[in-house]
Amino acid sequence: MEWEQLKTIRGQLENRAIDMGARFFGVADLTGTLETIVEQGGNFLAVFPRALSLGIALNDGIVDQLPRHKEVGVARTYDYLYYTVNQSLDRIALSLSVILNENGFQTLLIPASDTIDNKKVQGLFSHKLSARLAGLGWIGPSCLLITPELGPRVRWVTVLTDAFLESGNPLPNQCGDCQKCVEACPPKAFTGRPFDSLESRDARFNVQRCIDYRLYLKNKTTGVKVCGICVYVCPFGFREA
Repeated sequence: MEWEQLKTIRGQLENRAIDMGARFFGVADLTGTLETIVEQGGNFLAVFPRALSLGIALNDGIVDQLPRHKEVGVARTYDYLYYTVNQSLDRIALSLSVILNENGFQTLLIPASDTIDNKKVQGLFSHKLSARLAGLGWIGPSCLLITPELGPRVRWVTVLTDAFLESGNPLPNQCGDCQKCVEACPPKAFTGRPFDSLESRDARFNVQRCIDYRLYLKNKTTGVKVCGICVYVCPFGFREA
C-alpha cells in the first residue's frame, strides 16, 4: 500500500478515536522490542510490527479524592470509574480494528484490563510499552506511564497491527529527581530506581506489596482493591485545590 494511503488511514483512525472519547492517540514501532513482547505474550505476537496506543483521561474530580481511598464511597466510585473507562477503551479499540480490517490489515485487540499472569500481574501485552514507544509519555518511578499533559491520570488500550503506519518517537524521562510517588505509596512498593528498559520491573516495583495492600483494603475496609495514591500524587497531573 502506498505511503499516502497509509497516511490517510492513520488520520481516519485518529479522528475516530478522538470522536469516541480518546484523549491520546499514537502509533508505536514494535520492531525493536519483539523479543520482550514474545517473552511476555507468546510467539504469535511477533507478526505485528505496529501498535495503536489509545488513552482516556481519568476524571480529576474522582482522582482528587484518592487520599480518602480507605472510605467506601471514594473507593467504590474510583473502582467504577476504572470499569467504565475500560469499557469505553475496548469499544474504541474494536472500532479502530474494524477500520484496519476493512483496509486489508490484520489486528489483535489487547483488552484495557486483562491479567494472564496473576503472580506478576501482567497482561498479554504491555499498554505502557506501546504508549511509551508511541511518544505519549515515559515510565516514572511508580512504573506508571506519565504523560506531559495529565501525568498518570490516563487509562490505556492497545491494538496490534501489521499496517506499517507512521510511528512516534519515545519521549525523554522528565521525572528528574522527583520521588513523590515513591514516598507517598502506602505499602512502600517502589524502590525509586529510574526506568531502564533493559532492567526487570522487579528492580523498581515490589508488586506483591501492592497486591497485599489492596487485598487488605478489599477484605477489611472497602470491598474493592483500590488505592491509586501514586496516580493522585504525581506533579504532572496534580491540581492545586
